[in-house]
Amino acid sequence: MSSKFNPVRPPDKLETLDDLLSQAEHYAWFCMKNSGHMAPTLSIIGEKGPLMFCPQSLQNIEEKDAFATAARLLCIALNATAVVIAMEAWMKFSTPGETLDTTEPPSEAIDRQEVITLMGESRIGQNQKILNIVRSGNHKFFGLVDATPKLDSFEGRFARILPLQDPAFEHRLLAEAMLKIKGVDIGKPGTAIRLTPHRR
Repeated sequence: MSSKFNPVRPPDKLETLDDLLSQAEHYAWFCMKNSGHMAPTLSIIGEKGPLMFCPQSLQNIEEKDAFATAARLLCIALNATAVVIAMEAWMKFSTPGETLDTTEPPSEAIDRQEVITLMGESRIGQNQKILNIVRSGNHKFFGLVDATPKLDSFEGRFARILPLQDPAFEHRLLAEAMLKIKGVDIGKPGTAIRLTPHRR
């Protein structure tokens, strides 16, 4: 494995949740290879086409909650059909026969693992991918390894972002107005960025 190339081929189109997950994984490789880190990223397929949104910061619980709220409002305002949230995280796994200690934050666990989580949703259901971040002895990025466990679903502040049904027009207008109050203008470049597949 080498970080000198991206082994994940970007999709030729962005129409389905699987397309969006592939694009998010390709983008994760791109970010990690170039900077060693990946900023939290929301990717959406909506009526205006594919879009990407990145919060300015995600350092504390308040900012994480604000990002989750903005993600839900964006899905409503854009009438999204698929969404993927990608971010770096600390994760711990239980070994076979062992009960996972949910009282210990993963960031404080001795056996924690540095990962990138790709959490995807569509009107059909959820899909996710967990990528272990592999670093060399000097802590520089070396590669990503698929470490996805078998999960039926995922929970938490970044789950169930997508509405199950098409939002009413008035709800979409309200969501857009609320986003503007929060400083997110979906019609203004720099807050919502149009997303297109990368070409080799």
